[in-house]
This record gives sequence, structure tokens and C-alpha cells, in this order.
Amino acid sequence: MSLAIIGLLIDFGLVVLIWMIQCIVYPSFSYYSAENLIVWHNKYTARFSFIVVPLIVLQLILSIYEVVSVANLYTILRLLLIVALWCATFFQFVPIHTKISNGKISSELLVSLVHKNWVRTVLWTLLFLLNLYYYLSFAV
Repeated sequence: MSLAIIGLLIDFGLVVLIWMIQCIVYPSFSYYSAENLIVWHNKYTARFSFIVVPLIVLQLILSIYEVVSVANLYTILRLLLIVALWCATFFQFVPIHTKISNGKISSELLVSLVHKNWVRTVLWTLLFLLNLYYYLSFAV
């Protein structure tokens, strides 16, 4: 299996996951009591990290490899989108999830989680569509 197909599959997996999180998981947080949300959130983040962390690490490694191998507008744009996603995740969403885990929950925080996550949802969708377009146009 080629690296292009592996990258496309990783991007597809991440775009499906982010849409599920955006449309199902994050909105559901507001239906939990604070106590139940803390318990569920800690289980959810541990389980979810087991799936997502390998995918985002592989996505980053493949993108760096692509830039080193063939530096062009596509590979550089792809890497920049991935770096933007990492920055948003670690500087914006990790602190929000830490607040939830520590019981600093408010309806405003949960609403902001859903609203802010649209940025990652759009970026991962664009990243997948960019990769799909590039693959179908040039790699076949």
C-alpha cells in the first residue's frame, strides 16, 4: 500500500472522527450532570486518545516526510494545516478538557467547546478534501 493511500485513509479516519465529535460527543456533554460528566469525560478522553493520538502522529510524520521528499505548494499547505490543528488542539482544547476533568464545568464552557471545535472540524475536512483532490489528480 502506498504512502499516499495510507495518508488518505488516516485523513479520512480523522475527518469521520471529528464530525462525530462535533455533532454527537461534544453536544452531549451538556446533558450530563457535573459529577457524571467528570466521570464520563475521564473515560472518554482516555479511550479516545488511544484512537486519535496514533492517527495524528502518523499524519504529522507522513506530512513531514512529504515536505522533505517533495516540497511543493500541496505538501507545504498540508503540513501547515496539520500544524494549525496541533496548535489548536494543544493550546485551546487541551486546556478546556483539563477544566472539565478538574470539575470546572459551566454551560458557557461546554457551549464554547462546541463552537470552537468548528475550526478543527473545518480544517480536518479541508485537509481530507485537499489530500483527496491531490490524490485523484496527480497520484493515480
